Amino acid sequence: MKNLSTKYLGLHLRNPLIVGSSGLTDSVEKIRQLADNNAGAVVLKSLFEEQILAELAQNLEAYNTDAPDAFEYIRQYTRENTVSDYLGLISQAKKAVEIPIIASINCVSANEWVAFAKSVENAGADALEINISLFPSDSRKKCSEYEKIYFEVLDRLASIVSIPIALKMSRYSSALANLVTRLSWTGKVAGFVLFNRYSRPDFNIDTFEVGAADVFSSPEENSTTLRWIALLAGNVTGDLAASTGVHDNADLIKQILAGAAAVQVVSTLYKNGPEYIQELLNGLSAWMETKSFDCINDFKGKLSLASSDDSAALERIQFMKYFGGIS
Repeated sequence: MKNLSTKYLGLHLRNPLIVGSSGLTDSVEKIRQLADNNAGAVVLKSLFEEQILAELAQNLEAYNTDAPDAFEYIRQYTRENTVSDYLGLISQAKKAVEIPIIASINCVSANEWVAFAKSVENAGADALEINISLFPSDSRKKCSEYEKIYFEVLDRLASIVSIPIALKMSRYSSALANLVTRLSWTGKVAGFVLFNRYSRPDFNIDTFEVGAADVFSSPEENSTTLRWIALLAGNVTGDLAASTGVHDNADLIKQILAGAAAVQVVSTLYKNGPEYIQELLNGLSAWMETKSFDCINDFKGKLSLASSDDSAALERIQFMKYFGGIS
């Protein structure tokens, strides 16, 4: 096995493969199994801003929402997944495994929940991943109004915690590269996770009901992240982690070539089991052997824009080249 160690958010990882926030990381037993199968780190299943606010209120009846369905969901979810349980999971996981434990909070505002982040740090989390899910669906809001939330959350968090902060963000922005660059200049974010994945709607044409499409990612989704990792690597301060669409060792290798310091996987482990982690790493190591690379840094970012300075390979001219002649 080649030297697969790397650094992400200032943390030492034995390899760049991180198990992303999901039901795969919601218990000590599951986390221990992932560590035993050589995961580089894990991101715990997310707490939600609404859940934290509901518990902070100490009385669910005092939690206000304009959506009755949302209130009932929060009530049930909070009963089954308390904030104190989450803090316990952090501390217990830290005792059970030696790999980094990254906490995760899914939020939409810089509300009172931010104060809870200190408890996450005190529980022993090595880093905090903030999943800011902003879907720009309100026609009355400007893009700048959505993007402002990123800065507000980071400002408040940075004043409260000292552990590294990773920002898992949406690809929806009228000037995404500029947004990520400006966020990196704040010095308050140690890394970016590209990208969070929204639930996808589907219509039942018989019952006329709105449902959900497949919750798992597909390999085809890897290309979007690949493009943006390659465009941003070396041009922003802070690490980049790839998320969504990584299903085999080739996908893993491509993201590192693009410039990712770490790669998160979820769907492929649901489909293939935690044992598949080692198969992915074996594939990475074998490929490194054939290319005479001794460590991750030997090829990390080799195909990024910063290294090649060939934007045409990543931007619109390729569309003309490959699709212009199709009739």
